Amino acid sequence: MASSPAVKQQTVGQKYSVTPHPVSTLLTWVQSGEIAIPEIQRPFVWDATKVRNLLDSLHKGFPIGYLISWKNPDVKLKDGTRSEGKRILIDGQQRVTALMACILGKQVLTKDYEQVRITIAFNPLEHRFEVANPAIQKDSAWIPDIAQVFDPKCSILTLVQEFTTKNKGASQDDVFRSIEALKSIVNNHVGLIELNSDLDIETVTEIFIRVNSEGSPLSQADFVMSKIAANEAFKGNELRKAIDYFCHMAKWPDFYNTVKQNDKEFAKSELFAKMSWLKSETDDIYDPSYTDMLRVAFTSEFRRGKLQDLVALLSGRNFETKQFEEAVAEESFAKLRTGVVNFMNETHFKRFVMIIRSAGFVVPDMISSGNALNVAYVLYLTLRSKGLDGASIESPVRRWFVMSQLLGRYSGSAESQMDFDIRQMHDKGVDAYLELEERGQLSEAFWESALPQAMNTSSSSSPYYKVYLAAQVKANDRGFLSRDIGVTDLILNRADAHHIFPKDFLKKASFSKGRYNQIANFALTQTEINIGIGNKAPSVYLAEVFAQCNGGKLKHGGITDEAEFLKNLKMHCVPEEARSWGADEYEKFLEERRQLMAAKMKNYYSSL
Repeated sequence: MASSPAVKQQTVGQKYSVTPHPVSTLLTWVQSGEIAIPEIQRPFVWDATKVRNLLDSLHKGFPIGYLISWKNPDVKLKDGTRSEGKRILIDGQQRVTALMACILGKQVLTKDYEQVRITIAFNPLEHRFEVANPAIQKDSAWIPDIAQVFDPKCSILTLVQEFTTKNKGASQDDVFRSIEALKSIVNNHVGLIELNSDLDIETVTEIFIRVNSEGSPLSQADFVMSKIAANEAFKGNELRKAIDYFCHMAKWPDFYNTVKQNDKEFAKSELFAKMSWLKSETDDIYDPSYTDMLRVAFTSEFRRGKLQDLVALLSGRNFETKQFEEAVAEESFAKLRTGVVNFMNETHFKRFVMIIRSAGFVVPDMISSGNALNVAYVLYLTLRSKGLDGASIESPVRRWFVMSQLLGRYSGSAESQMDFDIRQMHDKGVDAYLELEERGQLSEAFWESALPQAMNTSSSSSPYYKVYLAAQVKANDRGFLSRDIGVTDLILNRADAHHIFPKDFLKKASFSKGRYNQIANFALTQTEINIGIGNKAPSVYLAEVFAQCNGGKLKHGGITDEAEFLKNLKMHCVPEEARSWGADEYEKFLEERRQLMAAKMKNYYSSL
């Protein structure tokens, strides 16, 4: 019998090393900058009880979990030698920061960006830790701040004598042993998993998730922020602060005063001056996260869309030679800084937001894709850098944003699509690529068939309904059955989305939730009109409006002219025939209204 073919064995090299290190060594590395922990200068999210529990575990000799670090690639320097890259701590930042806070007495930033001390007290008689409070500070049985014990200037003998003097009957030997046991926790070992420097971001992310499956998965933006913060030579830490602070201030303008008070050094910087306009800004259409800001700054300057490329570039990766070079790192930090400054520019930011508003998107809830907004800003900055006039910038930005929203262009593999789009825009030209995509994606078949079919949904977050509302805003439509109140005002004041065929009416006719909540059954109207209609069929309440237009009693809204009434139905894409329709015609109504809504959106898009 013939022998079976040999099975090829695949050997995969180990991608990490595991080494136990004393807590004292880790803290020394952090203080010296050998390990970069961005969270020392970013908000610390643990509460004080978690810090207490961490110390208690160390004191009892319990494991506190592995730390994971990723060593920066060695960079080729100008003299031909290679640098030793720092370790970026990608898991364990909170734990190490907590130890620095309570053992070394370092301040941490709270989620409100306030510098605070986390003070942990220790009871030598009960061998117990507690978060310091006024009662404990007055109680002689407690050492109110353990940082005192770890201070190199502290004399344990003096501390013991002072404690036993205040606590009559306490044994000096017992107290001495208890304090010595406390001080020795820095000799406890913690396992440090060091990932190979040649691993890419995606592999590092996968390792992190597998090792720490209960933690929050790291994003590529997290790695970028760590990489930026780890760099001192090219002012990375200042740049990271600019990104963090801008995004925080965009949501909470009062944060401007917090920075001025708590970070006086950064408050003197050029970057802080460039974001100071946010202190009086209340527009919330675009409140970017640090991920958004990184994407826009990177993509607009580097013509790439994948953040893993940014980490490589900031590390000095030369994509042509496959080497790591200091000159590449220096240039990359400079370009990213330019991108961040352009992002923060008051004129750029406000004019971009104005363009989005001019497309009919007047509240954040109408924007279903943050990445669509990001790419639109990249496009704005790209066209702006070419020196084009306002009109030549506004139309492409509006069209690209609306098309992206309508098609869910960045809802899947967003980074890959963004990377592809930005390359095509630069290779083919923005106008040519936009027209190419419009011909392919927004054909007559899309408007007449694909879009009406896609609107057969009850999803309240549907991008189609949001774009439809934007079309109504752009057209200055009045609310459903309203004479004076516009759709824009209703959106800004969070008015009711009225069921044209009332929900209760359809429920009694045995329609399911998925049917009566179809987006084609919604129209924005005033609350009082919605209440007045109640559960009446359209054939009833629309007949009542028709009657009030012919001298009858005013029942629903203020429209008293028949032509104005028919115009209102048209602007809301409601077939005139609906005036006589009941439950039997509901599905027909949905089908016809979807066609009318799609036609309205087509005309709207053409106007952009």
